[in-house]
Amino acid sequence: MTADTLRIVTWNIQWGRGCDGRVDLDRIVSVIREWGDVDVVMLQEAADGFADLPGHDGSDQFAALASRFAGYAFVDATGVEVAGAGTRRRRFGNAIATRLPVQQVWRHLLPWPADPAAPSMQRVALETCLATPFGPLRATTTHLEFYSRPQRAAQVRRLRELHAEAVQHARTPRRGEREHGPFVPMPRGALAVLAGDMNCTADSEELRALLAPHGDGTPAYRDAWACLHGTSAHPPTVGIHDREQWPDGSKTFDFFLVGEDLAPRVRAVEVNTATDASDHQPMLLTLDARAG
Repeated sequence: MTADTLRIVTWNIQWGRGCDGRVDLDRIVSVIREWGDVDVVMLQEAADGFADLPGHDGSDQFAALASRFAGYAFVDATGVEVAGAGTRRRRFGNAIATRLPVQQVWRHLLPWPADPAAPSMQRVALETCLATPFGPLRATTTHLEFYSRPQRAAQVRRLRELHAEAVQHARTPRRGEREHGPFVPMPRGALAVLAGDMNCTADSEELRALLAPHGDGTPAYRDAWACLHGTSAHPPTVGIHDREQWPDGSKTFDFFLVGEDLAPRVRAVEVNTATDASDHQPMLLTLDARAG
């Protein structure tokens, strides 16, 4: 982090599989580092033990990614965790690597209502509370359901509930009953960044619902791109280079959302549209990090 800015990357890395069909985590990390020193890296679609995924060798990508972010705290959350060979489990989910002190971590399984009309998987939101010069920042990454719109809508409702709950925690610090142990009060930031692959477009009902006002004074989420660019079209974030998986062309599925109380700190939102290291494109959010 510089004296004045905090920089956050989000990227659906498709287990490191590029448009050439090759899985290469070194390439993923190299692309991220083209932006220089970043403070928080939010990743979706990391896999462990899924050798049946195209190009995957079945290795533990969570451990592999953690080793590549030396000097960063690394936390992960798996929506899918199923039996593997012997006692091993196969896992699929999200991760956050950060230079900032991690004060708390939450792993939220999102709703998964039955939908016999569509294939689907359990989804998860990984929430961290990070210490910044301007106070505790709640940084959450998620990956919503692609095939089932009812499931995606239920997940949006839960993300709104979690946001409102966290703001209430921030405004009403819990009482500590002991000087040590799990009852010691820890912060849960009211200021929030929610980022990831939402699997819906900027004009979708789901994104509009996610950005809708709250009736209890909770600061609504705002689209960080729109904070700076108004109604200008979002850059596409998926399907630019991979037309085999995305025959209908490119779309915008990946977003940075910020609480409206954090919105004045948004300085830039960038999309790397050149890389083909995944079927999705990485995004960079720059925040004003000055105290106060």
